[in-house]
Amino acid sequence: MMFVATLIAAPTGAGLPARVLVDIARELGVQAETADWLDPDFAADLAFEVAPSLEQRRAVAEIAAAGRFDCVVQQRAGRRKDILIADMDSTMIGEECIDELAAEVGIKDRVAAITVCAMNGEIEFEPALRERVALLAGLPEAIVAKVISERITLAPGGATLVATMRANGAYTALVSGGFTVFTRPIAARLGFHENRANRLCAEAGQLTGHVEEPILGALAKVTALEAIAAERGVGAEQAIAVGDGANDLGMIQRAGTGIALHAKPAVAAQAPHRIDHGDLTALLFVQGYRRDKFQQ
Repeated sequence: MMFVATLIAAPTGAGLPARVLVDIARELGVQAETADWLDPDFAADLAFEVAPSLEQRRAVAEIAAAGRFDCVVQQRAGRRKDILIADMDSTMIGEECIDELAAEVGIKDRVAAITVCAMNGEIEFEPALRERVALLAGLPEAIVAKVISERITLAPGGATLVATMRANGAYTALVSGGFTVFTRPIAARLGFHENRANRLCAEAGQLTGHVEEPILGALAKVTALEAIAAERGVGAEQAIAVGDGANDLGMIQRAGTGIALHAKPAVAAQAPHRIDHGDLTALLFVQGYRRDKFQQ
């Protein structure tokens, strides 16, 4: 059985310092000269044969943290996945949509404070969502288009991640605890095959302050992953999942490769893998894709 450590530098900056490659190679018992560069100076694989001990994993993580780069250690076989399951808010986009809706009525700070607690796992997701949606009662539905146009930004590397995996036969799904009024246009812009999210209730062109039940929360994300995998005729181990919040953790832990991306500390600490410095193209390097094979 072969293992691989993938070292990934932030996409802007000086790249991977030569010394860190040497340090991690030494820790894993291999030669730095054997590194396979997926992106010259910025991403490299180090292959090794003996499963790393807990002490080795901790040492590698400490080297990566000190050097401000990412390192994902995993089995080499099967690391390229057939399915991408991705969260939307603060993952595929830079913002939390509900916070940006709240900004339109001057209560962003109030709503964002609840969002932070929910994403950190300090409060349950479902009641927190109901509480925040209730504060939006009376907001015109038409404001959503304005928010998407003026306030929402696509996360770096997201379109490349989706396009590259699709070009290689993977199925891509945007699965969000947010709202379909956002996931539909954003999934279309990024090229996802499908999207799943919650539905905001509206009457006479205004939000009612309610969300349709049942709410798509943490368990529903796991269920969606398993259902999509079953529909594709594969197991959940053939999926790579990415998210940042507590409601993503079950999905991240269930997938074959689960990534906490720039995640809340409590989430990153429990995730199988974490990306703290790279952008979404890091998920391609983790799967062994080379930079010159990326699709736009």
